[in-house]
Amino acid sequence: MRQMREEAPREREHPFLIRRMTDEDMPAVIALEQASFRSPWSPELLRRELEHDWSTVLLVEELLPGGEKRLLGLAIFWIVQDEVHILNVATAPEHRRRGVGRAVMDEVLARGRERRCSLATLEVRRSNEAAIGLYRSLGFRSVGVRPNYYVEEKEDALVMLLDF
Repeated sequence: MRQMREEAPREREHPFLIRRMTDEDMPAVIALEQASFRSPWSPELLRRELEHDWSTVLLVEELLPGGEKRLLGLAIFWIVQDEVHILNVATAPEHRRRGVGRAVMDEVLARGRERRCSLATLEVRRSNEAAIGLYRSLGFRSVGVRPNYYVEEKEDALVMLLDF
């Protein structure tokens, strides 16, 4: 397992805590994946992402009374060369429309800017209007289609790009 580096706290405009995933978070992350997607990521895939230097898994949490934390969402992304590639963004269904997705995407893009990336890319289901709207509001634009990208559902993906 790679060493986790300390990260300086960032000024934020939302009430959430955002931090890197650890092995101890696996049960909660698996539950979030299963609640969010028809084809959730497996524990093996998630574990692999924790081991790669180029991969980051960020968790979005809220602090509950009594000091406990509740997992609301996540983002998985790679930084390779000067590109941020966003692999997965999920928000727990019962916490959608609260700004969780925007908060984690703002953090992903801020980390890309800090690393002097020149662009960010992602794929999104053609039918996911809420996500497409969020990505457009962040400056992403559609640049192509991957036919049948989501094979099990036979659904195309829009390829979206953001220039920094």
